[in-house]
Amino acid sequence: MTSNRINYINTALIIFSCVIAFVIPFELFLFSYGMLGPLHYLTEIGWLHKKNYFTKGKYDFIFLIGLCFALLFFPAFLHLSKDSTFAADVVTLTVFLSLIFALVEDRLYRIALVVLALLAVGLINKSPAYLIWIGLFLPTVIHVFIFTLAFMLFGALKEKSFSGYLSIAVLIVCAASFFLIKPEGLQYAVSDYVHKSYFQFELLNFSLINIFHLDTLQKTGEIFTSNAGFVVMRFIAFAYTYHYLNWFSKTSVIKWHKVPRQTLVLTMAIWLLSMALYAYDYNLGLQVLFFLSFLHVLLELPLNVVSFAGIGKALTGSRRTIAGVVER
Repeated sequence: MTSNRINYINTALIIFSCVIAFVIPFELFLFSYGMLGPLHYLTEIGWLHKKNYFTKGKYDFIFLIGLCFALLFFPAFLHLSKDSTFAADVVTLTVFLSLIFALVEDRLYRIALVVLALLAVGLINKSPAYLIWIGLFLPTVIHVFIFTLAFMLFGALKEKSFSGYLSIAVLIVCAASFFLIKPEGLQYAVSDYVHKSYFQFELLNFSLINIFHLDTLQKTGEIFTSNAGFVVMRFIAFAYTYHYLNWFSKTSVIKWHKVPRQTLVLTMAIWLLSMALYAYDYNLGLQVLFFLSFLHVLLELPLNVVSFAGIGKALTGSRRTIAGVVER
């Protein structure tokens, strides 16, 4: 399949995701996150492993996995409060390590930069907005929208294709449409199932609405009834759905399916089990698959670094390329 054809397919998928998000945003998100999400995590982690996670060290990924384990188990062990910045600190440290692992090869430089990274985390976590922007937004909306947009831009800059730039423009226009077009007639009574299933994501919507002054909500439950709640939910549902569809539409380019048969069978088996778990109890599915979900976010960060570096080189006219980068 040619890159132009893939780009036009992606443009159609963007529009499709946008239309569905306008009509049933809560249901679309729950479907995409529960059905498409686990397959995305599994296949991307396998693909990243084949690419050595886009790091310069053979075992760098072990540190990233270790940080994910720390994020999952340490808060309960240390009896940390809900206001603790521990999760944001782990994400911030992972970002710094990803920068080091992707761009620096010399061992002494690496050690010195890791020490500086630890000191930096201790300094910047005093900011009031730190917990929200790093701990909440970066692993969610920034990951699924900003990073996806960066992958698309990097690919378009490499190919210099009209179809690539068109898909980026359509993505931006569709994302903006949720905030510019606010049809109250499309609001609806959210079911009890959605209320219960979306419980663990409520803070994301609530924070986006209040930080960007779309409304002044007092309780998280208002995201299900306010116009601002539907506006933000449409954007979130759209961003997540297209993030997954973008990955699967580029299978012929990424070739994530080119793995040993046993690996592919195991991947499909875990995916089917995860879907069954979500169907049985959505919140139980979220809890069981949280590690896998967060792990793929952290393991992808070195690729994000490489992609942004590649965009910078392309925009500044540098002839040097970063080896091994494949547009998603």
